[in-house]
Amino acid sequence: MNTMTYNGYHARIEFDAEDELFFGKIAGISDVVGFHGDSVAELKKAFHEAVDDYLETCKSIGKEPQRPYSGKMMFRVAPEVHRRAALAAELSGKSLNQWAEEALEKAAAHFAKDRLSA
Repeated sequence: MNTMTYNGYHARIEFDAEDELFFGKIAGISDVVGFHGDSVAELKKAFHEAVDDYLETCKSIGKEPQRPYSGKMMFRVAPEVHRRAALAAELSGKSLNQWAEEALEKAAAHFAKDRLSA
């Protein structure tokens, strides 16, 4: 997966072979803000402009730019994954929520280190 970072915002980048262009969407915001370019240089410029325009628009209408997260996550996992995670949490002396939060934090930090530091 290819990502770009600018001014604290991130985007996942893809290539459309049929239209021969790169495109992306700003991640981590509730609005849909996309951009595209025919070359990497154009894509990078378009991404910067999209972020700057998004921030300026939010400022002008008095809106908070990034969506707040509640801290609640609800998702399903395979029963065997649930069993192993619950067992690991119990053996660690932690609640499943505490254990899962630590596991997600480690995974997110690892991802950020590898993918978002560029």
